[in-house]
Amino acid sequence: MKKILKIFLFATCVYLLLIIIPISSLDKDMGGNYNNPSQHAFINEFFGTISSSANLNRGFPLMPVRENNFKSPNKEKLGKLLFFDPLLSGDNNFSCAHCHHPDLGFTDNRALSMGHGGSGIGPKRIGGTVLRRSSPTIWNSGYNHKQYWDGRADDLEHQAGFPIQDMQEMAQDKDELIKELLDIPEYVQLFNEAFGSNDVKKSVTFENITFAIAAFERTITANNTRFDEYSRGNHLALSKSERRGLNLFRSLKTRCFECHNFPTFNNPDFKAIGVPNIKNNEPDLGRAEIIGKGYENAFKVPTLRNIALTAPYMHNGIFNTLDEVVDFYAGGGGRSHGFKNSQLDDKIRKFDLSHDERKDLVAFMHALTDESNKPTIPKRVPSSLPIVPSLDNQSLEMSGKQIKYIEPEKNNIDRIGKKLIIHSGQRIQDGIENAEEGDTILVQSGEYFETLMIDKSNITIMGDKKNGDLPVLNGKNILPDAGVGTGSNIEINGFIIKNYTANGLMLNRSRDVTFRNIHCKNTGLYGLYPVECVGVLVEDCSVTGISDAGIYIGQSKDIIVRNNVTYANVTGIEIENSVNALVENNEVYDNAGGILVFLLPNNPSKVSLNCRIINNYIYKNNHINFGEPGSIVSNVPSGTGLMIMAGDSVEVTGNRFHDNQSFGASVIGLDLFFGNDFVYDVDPIPDACWLHDNEYINNGYNPAKIVKDSGLDGADLLWDVTGYGNNWDEQNATSIPPTLPNKDWSWLARKTNYRVWRLLFNIVG
Repeated sequence: MKKILKIFLFATCVYLLLIIIPISSLDKDMGGNYNNPSQHAFINEFFGTISSSANLNRGFPLMPVRENNFKSPNKEKLGKLLFFDPLLSGDNNFSCAHCHHPDLGFTDNRALSMGHGGSGIGPKRIGGTVLRRSSPTIWNSGYNHKQYWDGRADDLEHQAGFPIQDMQEMAQDKDELIKELLDIPEYVQLFNEAFGSNDVKKSVTFENITFAIAAFERTITANNTRFDEYSRGNHLALSKSERRGLNLFRSLKTRCFECHNFPTFNNPDFKAIGVPNIKNNEPDLGRAEIIGKGYENAFKVPTLRNIALTAPYMHNGIFNTLDEVVDFYAGGGGRSHGFKNSQLDDKIRKFDLSHDERKDLVAFMHALTDESNKPTIPKRVPSSLPIVPSLDNQSLEMSGKQIKYIEPEKNNIDRIGKKLIIHSGQRIQDGIENAEEGDTILVQSGEYFETLMIDKSNITIMGDKKNGDLPVLNGKNILPDAGVGTGSNIEINGFIIKNYTANGLMLNRSRDVTFRNIHCKNTGLYGLYPVECVGVLVEDCSVTGISDAGIYIGQSKDIIVRNNVTYANVTGIEIENSVNALVENNEVYDNAGGILVFLLPNNPSKVSLNCRIINNYIYKNNHINFGEPGSIVSNVPSGTGLMIMAGDSVEVTGNRFHDNQSFGASVIGLDLFFGNDFVYDVDPIPDACWLHDNEYINNGYNPAKIVKDSGLDGADLLWDVTGYGNNWDEQNATSIPPTLPNKDWSWLARKTNYRVWRLLFNIVG
């Protein structure tokens, strides 16, 4: 009887430990967010935006406006006068326009801005308090996700209150400011008209000051550059140099577009790129000073519209020209200034540009200049205080560097009905330029040395196979990309693509993209790369010799990848931060990693949901991992068949996993790659994944060193015990841990198993 009682008490203690008692260190990796409403709301909003604004000619997003600060001409008029009035400063000698002058790109063209107490304007200002950061432009600031370099202000209303009261900037007491405004009848009338009240206590308030200034600042928009003309269909609006620069901007060689995407050329995220600190100044931790750990050295991604007008550059003005900025990025960002790979955004990588390529890239950025909507400086303000005068722009980027526009020539191409015929020796690009909706550009066999700009929609680019030979796009290890663009309803069919340094084919923010019968060899980071697209079909293609992912589809929705062959790449197929993907009937072998389904942080899409991996042959993916050091993919163990990292609702069935030396299929959370202390903007836990009815033969027989160093061994199946809603219904498969839940398990059994293995993992770790 005593023995039975002891067993009962022991079992009760175990039950209490594993089931009832909250153990946050164990339960933090349980997951369970794969079906939450906010995730689906994000899917509808993000991918709905792509669907509604695909192509290069994209409408600007709706400018966020406070519900209690509706737009009105009277409010904008008042805000403009306040913006230029030195009355807002404590010594009545300093206005908003001193740091944000309309003739200086709405900056002050200084490396570090200067606050109150001095004299002069812009670079010639002296004697004031030197601030720790540069003055960001107000052009298109209404589209910013947050305000300030560190994002401390939620919107323009919130931002406007900071500098007025800051003792280093305008040094004004808000109550004193109200008294001064009330002493000026003209201002009292303007406030009453703007805010619909004759009660001055309700109309002349500090909140209404910030509301009026914000209303005016939202009118400062630039959206009619020559790039915008090009995006609207006038393909002669950009010179040849600028068009080559646009290609480089979108290229995986530079990756500019991934943070500065169209049409706003900014990004809601905060990025750590490794801008060097100013010598003898205190280190600036940026966003981390506002929200804490995980955002060290991260700053707002600013707009590039009117970038030529706003030098010096970066949050501390450390670079004087765009050439210097390009040099910084080409050198790998902060890597050349002592920053470690782990401290920088994954997209910051070294690249090589020729002298002409640098000129082209800078020329494109100059084509983003538009001052057609620049407000005039008022002749007077109600306070009658002196106003900033008109000035010549002092940006060093503009000094002696006005880039001349030369209109490109338009070439004639043979047309037969809806077909444009490209003969060997002609340029495929000329066919694209002459194409109309519904046309097929028929490219005859031969070799073509060019980068295609695919910015037209509703066209087909087809290789005309003669005597068994497909046309060849050959970059000769000189050109970065075979093709880049943002056209929709595009099919590219029947080409051999080889020897490019950055990427094979890339389409961004497109709808209904088809890559068919494309054969890529040695095309740099990626072979086929549709990103931020809705409706993607990749079929009957082959890709080899790629230093990241052979077929990469990221931030996209409604995807089919079928009947392809990928081999001798770092990874064969990668579905990243995407929704509704079918990966079917592909042959994937001799890569370091076969198929990846990833949800990674710091990307535009924050979800990975509903991916099906069906009937693929995934074998001998034991190639050495030759990914670029510091990249995410460089951490994928050689010998990986399938890796699901943080993805939700991934179904894996009918596949054959053979002879992958580390493991056949794995389901893991982000901590294995990023560490326990990383701060995520995505759910780091995989959940609701289901692996069933697959075939496993001889996997895990010689796991890679990175697997062994993690304290793991090889197996058919690997789970790092994150997300206890995952399921395995597999036969004759080895696994780590040795017991994996299936769909028949009860909640009690599932949670007990989960906590036991989580506890053991923590002890081993």
